[in-house]
Amino acid sequence: MATTDLEQRGIDVMRGLAIDAVQAANSGHPGTPLALAPLAHALFTRVMTYDASAPEWPDRDRFVLSAGHASMLLYASLYLTGFGLELDDLRAFRQLGSRTPGHPEYRHTAGVEVTTGPLGQGFGNGIGIAIAEANLRARFGTEVCDHRVFAICSDGDLQEGISHEAASLAGHLGLGRVIYVYDDNHISIDGPTELSYSDDVPKRFESYGWHVVQLGEVANDVDALEAGLRDAMAEESRPSLVVLRSHIGWPSPKYTDSEFAHGNPLGEDENVAIKEILGLPTDQTFYAPDDVLAFYREAGLRGGGARAEWEQRRGQLRTRDAGAADDFDACLESRGLRGWEAKLPSWPAGEEVATRSACSEVLCAVLDVVPGIVSGGADLTGNTGTELKGAPVIAAKELGGRQLHWGVREHAMGSVMNGMAVSHTLPVGGTFFVFSDYMRPTARLAALSRYKTAFVWSHDSVGVGEDGPTHQPIEHLASLRAMPGLRVIRPADANEVAQAWRIHFDGEGPTAIILTRQKIPVLEGTAERGAAGVAAGAYTLVDEQGDLGLVLVACGSEVSLCVDAQEVLAKEGIATRVVSMPSWDLFEQQPEDARASVLPPGLPTLAVEAASPFGWERYADDVIGIDTFGTSAPGAVALEHFGFTVDNVVERARALLGH
Repeated sequence: MATTDLEQRGIDVMRGLAIDAVQAANSGHPGTPLALAPLAHALFTRVMTYDASAPEWPDRDRFVLSAGHASMLLYASLYLTGFGLELDDLRAFRQLGSRTPGHPEYRHTAGVEVTTGPLGQGFGNGIGIAIAEANLRARFGTEVCDHRVFAICSDGDLQEGISHEAASLAGHLGLGRVIYVYDDNHISIDGPTELSYSDDVPKRFESYGWHVVQLGEVANDVDALEAGLRDAMAEESRPSLVVLRSHIGWPSPKYTDSEFAHGNPLGEDENVAIKEILGLPTDQTFYAPDDVLAFYREAGLRGGGARAEWEQRRGQLRTRDAGAADDFDACLESRGLRGWEAKLPSWPAGEEVATRSACSEVLCAVLDVVPGIVSGGADLTGNTGTELKGAPVIAAKELGGRQLHWGVREHAMGSVMNGMAVSHTLPVGGTFFVFSDYMRPTARLAALSRYKTAFVWSHDSVGVGEDGPTHQPIEHLASLRAMPGLRVIRPADANEVAQAWRIHFDGEGPTAIILTRQKIPVLEGTAERGAAGVAAGAYTLVDEQGDLGLVLVACGSEVSLCVDAQEVLAKEGIATRVVSMPSWDLFEQQPEDARASVLPPGLPTLAVEAASPFGWERYADDVIGIDTFGTSAPGAVALEHFGFTVDNVVERARALLGH
C-alpha cells in the first residue's frame, strides 16, 4: 500500500512528540525516535497483531525496544495507538512518578513487554519470548498460540557480548517468528561507530543461522519497511535480522548523523527548525491533531477481532481436551495445577543428599503438575540439579520439550529466561554459584521487573573442593542479598529445597536457590517444620532444653554443623537453640514479634556460614565465616581449613559466652 498523507502526518506527529518530550525533560534520546518513527508506524499500524484495549492478550505479537534509550519512540507509539498513555504522561517524561520513565519498565506502562535499557538485555529477552511462544505452540497448537516477536536493536546491543550468545542460541534452535530490526545508524555516544566497531553484521548473523534481510537506505520509506518486515515474517524456520541504514536525528539541520543527537535535547531553536521541515506547527508542543489520533486509535483496536477469535478457539480447546486446557491455563497464569504441592517429595532424617540432587528430584516430581516448567543448565545440567530425567529436550525444529540445554551461555541464559518468564513459561536455569557473576545484570532486571525467573546456583561454598578459589563463591551471597526484590534461599537440606520450590511457584518475582555440591544430611524436623519455616525465612529447627542461653543460626550446609554442635553444648549444660535461616529476604518480611520469637534480642547469637560474614552483624554477635578467597583442596579439607568443624563452632560459642 502507498503511504497516505495522513500516515505521513502521523509519522511526523510522532517525531514531534518525541522531541518535545525530551526537550521538556531537558533529558533523553531524541535522535533514534526521529529516525525510526516510520518503522514504528509500520509496525504499529500495518504489521503487528495486537489489541490496545487488552494489552496482555496472550496471543498478541510482542514488540521489544532493545534500544531502550529510545523510549520516546515507544511511548509516542503507545499514546497514539491507545494503550492508555495521555499527553500529560508524555509531558511528564522522565519525571518522578510518571508512567514514562527514562527507559521502558515492565508492568509500569501498558504495552511495555520487558524492561529494557541495559544494552543487549532486550535482545536476549526477545529470544526468550520467542522460545516460549514456540514451546507453547508445539505443545498446545497454533489455535491458541501463534504470534511473533518484533524488536529494534542498536549497534550497542550488538556490541554487547550477550547478543552473541543469544543470537547463537536462537540460530541453533532454528527459532522462527523472530524479526529483529538492526538500526544501523553508524553513530555511538563517542562518535562514529567506526571508532571501535567494524563487524560485518550480516555475515555474523548468517553464520549463526539467521535469515538476513538488508534493506539499505529506506528508513523514510514506509512501504519498503513493511515489505522488509513481511519478508522476514515469511521465514518460519530461522530468526530474521532486518538491517536498516538510518540517519540518527533526521531531519535536524544541525544534528543529523551526529553523536549529539543520540542523548541530548536538541534545543528549542532546532526543534522549531525540525518542525518547519516536517510541516508541524512551530508554536505548539505535544501536537496531536484529532484526525491523526483517530487514525492511530483505529489501528490500535484493529486486532480486537483476532482476539475475539482467539478467545473462541481457547474455549474450543477446553471442549476438545479439558486436561490440555487446564495445563494451558496454568501456563498462562504462571502457576501449578490445583493441588500441585501434593507431588512435592520429602526425605527421611539421616539420609545424605546433596541439595543440588534434591533440586532435580523436586523438579522431576512436579513437572507434570507445573506445566510451565522449562529447565536446563549452562552446560551443567546434571551438575546443577536442573536435569529433568526423561523429559523431552528442546532442540532444533523440536521446540515442544521441557529440557533446554543452554550451552556455555550464562549471560544469555538469564536474559532469555527473563523473556520466557513474561511469556507464560516458568524458566529454570542453573550454573555454578560463582558464575552468577555472569548473570548479575539479568538477575537485577528480574528483581527490578518482578519476573518469575528461577536462578539455580549450585556449588555454593568452598565445599566445591579441588577446583579452588576460582570456583568457590565467597562474596556472592552477601552481594545478592543486597539486591532488592531478589528472593534468595539457601536450603539446609533436601526438604528445605522442596519448600523453596513451593515458595517460588506459588509466589511472584524471581528466586535464587543456592545449592550444595556435597552431600549433606537430611535434618530431623525439616519435614515437619520446613513448610512454615522456609516461608518465614527462619525458624527454630532444634529447641533449647531449659532456659535459653545461646542461639546458633545458619543456612545451607552449615545448619547440620550447628545441630551437631548443639548436642555438645547441651551436654555442657548450655541450653542452645538452632535456627535454620534459609532466606534473609523472607525473614525481613515477617512482623517484628515473629522475628523476635526466632532470634530473641539480647541473647548471645553465633552465625555460621561458609561465605563472607558481611551482613550477619544484623542478626548475630559473632560470625564464623570466610573473609578471604577459597583454596584448592578436597571439599571436606577446605571446610575444615576455614574452621567449619563442630569443635570450632563449640569453641567460638564458649568464647561468645565467656566460658
